[in-house]
Amino acid sequence: MKSINRALLIACLVLPVLACSKDEPAPQAQAAPVTAPQNDDRAAWNAYLNDVANRNMDGINNSPYVYLVPPAPAGAPASEPAPAEAGADAAANADAAPELSAPVDGDYERLLEKAKTDVSRGIVRGNLLMFAGLDSARTANLTVAAFEGVEPNTMRGVRVVFIGAAADAERVKAAVEPAGVEYVFVDTAQ
Repeated sequence: MKSINRALLIACLVLPVLACSKDEPAPQAQAAPVTAPQNDDRAAWNAYLNDVANRNMDGINNSPYVYLVPPAPAGAPASEPAPAEAGADAAANADAAPELSAPVDGDYERLLEKAKTDVSRGIVRGNLLMFAGLDSARTANLTVAAFEGVEPNTMRGVRVVFIGAAADAERVKAAVEPAGVEYVFVDTAQ
């Protein structure tokens, strides 16, 4: 009986030491970035946007605001004219280019209104705004329009991620940085 008790006592003392000395599992390597979809597949865009959001959440405390700009409807121009072009020049060019006077689809208009409302209401420190879409120029137009009229330095601590083409990156940067945001550009060509 004494030998059984001794064996159990030794087992109780030795097993925790053996369990602690096991090799730690090797840390997993960071997964390769998901590539930007080249079509309007909603599931592929959701996977891509989740990946980009996870890579840009450092210091972000809340769920991101994601604005996935829908592609232009069939028969409409691929992208709307830039806000600077939408003034008197657009009216003068309406006869020359009838496709520029075509109405914008409802999905785009609703998303633009939502983005403008969210930004004008004020986004507080620790938030992430992501703007993405298949048509980079259309996405840039929506981003620029959403930040029109925002008071300078009212959005410090907010990160804005623009996902699009390099040709549109500087225009978006010039529109959003006066608000005091941290601007991040993700190139869809990569």
